[in-house]
Amino acid sequence: AKNTNVRVSLPAVCFVWQIAMIVLFGVFIRYNPESDAHWVEHMRTENISSDIENDFYYRYPSFQDVHVMIFVGFGFLMTFLKRYSFGGVGFNFLIASFGLQWALLMQGWFHFLDHSTGKIYIGVENLINADFCCAGSLIAYGALLGKVSPVQLMVVTLFGVTLFAVEEYIILHLLHCRDAGGSMVIHAFGGYYGLAISWVLYRPNLHLSKRLNGSVYHSDVFAMIGTLFLWMFWPSFNSAITDHGDGQHRAAINTYLALASTVLTTVAISSMSQKKGKLDMVHIQNATLAGGVAMGTAAEFMISPYGSLIVGFCTGIISTFGYLFVTPFLENKLKLQDTCGVHNLHAVPGMLGGFIGAIVAAAASEEVYSREGLIDVFDFEGKHANRTVGTQGGYQAAGTCVAIAFGLVGGAIVGFILKFPIWGDPADDNCYDDEVYWEVRLLIELNESFCLNCIHF
Repeated sequence: AKNTNVRVSLPAVCFVWQIAMIVLFGVFIRYNPESDAHWVEHMRTENISSDIENDFYYRYPSFQDVHVMIFVGFGFLMTFLKRYSFGGVGFNFLIASFGLQWALLMQGWFHFLDHSTGKIYIGVENLINADFCCAGSLIAYGALLGKVSPVQLMVVTLFGVTLFAVEEYIILHLLHCRDAGGSMVIHAFGGYYGLAISWVLYRPNLHLSKRLNGSVYHSDVFAMIGTLFLWMFWPSFNSAITDHGDGQHRAAINTYLALASTVLTTVAISSMSQKKGKLDMVHIQNATLAGGVAMGTAAEFMISPYGSLIVGFCTGIISTFGYLFVTPFLENKLKLQDTCGVHNLHAVPGMLGGFIGAIVAAAASEEVYSREGLIDVFDFEGKHANRTVGTQGGYQAAGTCVAIAFGLVGGAIVGFILKFPIWGDPADDNCYDDEVYWEVRLLIELNESFCLNCIHF
């Protein structure tokens, strides 16, 4: 038996950590010139003629799309379990709200710190990057869904955001990789981070909760809402922080096409896997998104429209086969319990996306990009001005390996921290159940009504 009472620990963590955020924001965070009241003076000094040139008007539509993906898309995608919808969407809400605050600080210290003033100046692009940073921890949550306490999830997010900021700095700045949609830094890292934690937290008697580890009709419909929000807004996700102009335009097109192609191959493999050709909702909810994950790194590259379709075509097949064969193998042979199948939706497609980006980068040429295009797309400027496309491809592959290593090693360490019996996690026979951490009033009222009716008759 385990004590799942978090009446002290959860409020303590929320209050203390939020107070810490207030103090740290007071010390470090300030508005950047485009969000500060001195914008008028900034316009004059920078010879800006109109407010419409403020970055807010370029970035906010993409920010709103990404924000919806984080809170609605990821949240509702996790409501597929028959008795864990509150936990799926509610704990997603909790850890994303904490994670975005911690991400603004961590990413600020690594990327945006003004050493002359010791301050971090934030604008709308910082908000997008903070949402990206949260996504890694939300992906990890998918592997742990229904098996951990909210306090453990806060710890997962604290370390997840910290590790994300470090690996992102290494990959994007030290290695100078390009990863607009985060195949490497978000999906590969987040997927393997969650899988490593889940492996360390292996539950030998989880079969005692098998009755709740599944969906019902209405829970699958709610999860499909999350899928559709993610699918529709994924072009914004992959293009949100790319350079204005052709790169952002191209990233949206490539992602749009890859996602469309993935749907058809997912449906095909799902139907082929059943004797009567029926579709499995698990495949449709998840594998249909894998094309967006795999296109993340190469989205802004000149992969060509048919190349995007090929990426989506192959990724849909790989992801669906993962749900059919790899997930059972991981659980039975490697003792890895992956609730949402993040291995098939994020980890493997993210890894493939990183290596696809490496291949496309190494194959780039002036004939396809033009000299100016190569410099613009791969940022061959400053100390990287003499880097060749072949070298860039090598660094892209190395960046993918760094993301995977950070996910696996960091996840294993965090997993061992979470094994301490102080976090209020559920017992093996009490997983996947909202009643452990939520007041499920409707269910109680329905049960009471049913009993009263039985007595009456």
